[in-house]
Amino acid sequence: MIAFITSLRNPLNSDSYERVEKLLMETLASVCAQTDKDFVVIVVGNRAPTFALPNKVHFVPVDFPPTSAVAGPRTEIGPFVWDKGTKIGVGLAFARQFKPDQVMIFDADDFVSNRIAEYANARPSADGWVIADGWMYSGSRKVFRKIQDFNRVCGTCYVIPFAAYAVPEDLAVNATQQDIAEAFGDRLYRILGAHREAVAWHREHGRHLEPLPFRGAVYHVDTGENHSGYSMQGIGRPSTPSLRREFGVPDKSSLLASLWRSIYVGSPRVIAGKIVARVRRLVSSRQEGPA
Repeated sequence: MIAFITSLRNPLNSDSYERVEKLLMETLASVCAQTDKDFVVIVVGNRAPTFALPNKVHFVPVDFPPTSAVAGPRTEIGPFVWDKGTKIGVGLAFARQFKPDQVMIFDADDFVSNRIAEYANARPSADGWVIADGWMYSGSRKVFRKIQDFNRVCGTCYVIPFAAYAVPEDLAVNATQQDIAEAFGDRLYRILGAHREAVAWHREHGRHLEPLPFRGAVYHVDTGENHSGYSMQGIGRPSTPSLRREFGVPDKSSLLASLWRSIYVGSPRVIAGKIVARVRRLVSSRQEGPA
């Protein structure tokens, strides 16, 4: 069995918690579309979702303080890692009862391949995998782009044996953040609340992560709620039925619309303005002539 675990930010640390919930709903639909149904999904957060959770999804409430007194998703990295890491710690403690072989920590606005559970469950004793090559998807433009070094930019990037987290048997689901931090030590900061250095951390502890042999996840950007604030610029790849089927991306755009957005960024009015400005600069440079 594989356990998928995610955390929700404090409602204060968002621009629109209604949008956060909509993104979560889409992500859960993606995660729960696995071809192998031997999995469980755990969501840890301050406020229970207002929508009905899919089968196999469990919500675990916590009463942790916001990462910042200033509303919005762009908080300092230290408090962000502390909040996410302690919530994931609660999720791991809750997952203990299901006795999972593998765990995939995922961000609550990304998409995952429907092949993850099938692949991991067929290899329960493996050291784990890193998604080194994945996809980026723009929520506003609705186009894709291939990404290398995926695990350096997106937290939805590891499938790890449950045993690697060394969850203490006496760690309660209602433990305090301080108790959780003490229970996990540096794992909290390097593999629970953060992801960039996880490959090195596992290597240091004798675990070699293999690259997942397919693009297993989609980094969802341009949502208005990204902590990173990242936005896809430049040319993208049109959304296709096969990509939407594998990752559960809720996009019903026509091929023509997807092709248009894959090339251009912005509304037609913005694009027209850029063209006019470019023409004016060319005309002006020709009128001025060489210096």
